[in-house]
Amino acid sequence: MRKYNILLALLMSVSLLISGCGNNENNEAGTDKEQNNTGDPAQEDGENLLAKVEQEGKLLIGTEGTYPPFTFHGNNGKLTGFDVEVAGEVAKRLNVKAEFLETQWDAMFAGLDAKRFDMVANQVGIRPDREEKYAFSKPYITSTAVLITHEENKDIVSFEDIKGKKAAQSMTSNYADIARNNEATIVGVDGFNQAIELLLSKRADVTINDNITYLDFKKSKPDAAVKIVAKSEDASRSGFMFRQGSEELVDKVNEALQSMIEDGTYEKISQKWFGENVLE
Repeated sequence: MRKYNILLALLMSVSLLISGCGNNENNEAGTDKEQNNTGDPAQEDGENLLAKVEQEGKLLIGTEGTYPPFTFHGNNGKLTGFDVEVAGEVAKRLNVKAEFLETQWDAMFAGLDAKRFDMVANQVGIRPDREEKYAFSKPYITSTAVLITHEENKDIVSFEDIKGKKAAQSMTSNYADIARNNEATIVGVDGFNQAIELLLSKRADVTINDNITYLDFKKSKPDAAVKIVAKSEDASRSGFMFRQGSEELVDKVNEALQSMIEDGTYEKISQKWFGENVLE
């Protein structure tokens, strides 16, 4: 009986040892699997994003809808604007439907992060700090700071000439900083339209603003007695914004943009909204 008990104990020990080895192998295999799945989520998303867009047949586009002339609601209540038309044409060339999802500017980036959108079309400037977190298409619009005066003003022809002059500017804008750097006296305004009013009434000598904003204004009011006398050498470029890792979709969007430029579609849209080509 004693020999039997010893033999039984030995058999049980061997069984436990084999079982233990099997569990260790499973744990190690499990750890390897977890490690293999700890890649960059954005990269994993990007690898599948183009396939997802093509499979679903729609491109989800984040935009404000309150920022004319780029993205806003026209008199008929329909979403329209330069960015809306360009993005819509891009989707068409990807053979999918453009589905615009409107949100406030402050929520735009968070919405992209949360995958509510596949891309953002809202005049997002391409800047190094943004490029650290997001991917961008090639630029589809370029804007520069311009110096605007009354048509009758013959004395101011450069930024250097505004020293001691009255510049109508939003107090905290980059354009106000340009005016200060050139030693102009700042006359505070709430926005571009008020600045133009001060120029027309000659209560201000100049205003510095975005050339795209000026073009949009002159398109609607071509007889307004204001003119551009100088342009800044620094240009700001905007592109469609994506999550990092969306390279395949970005490449397809860039191909669509390039084909629009080559066949004249981009020129047509640009002329419609601004009266000139705003790509460069």
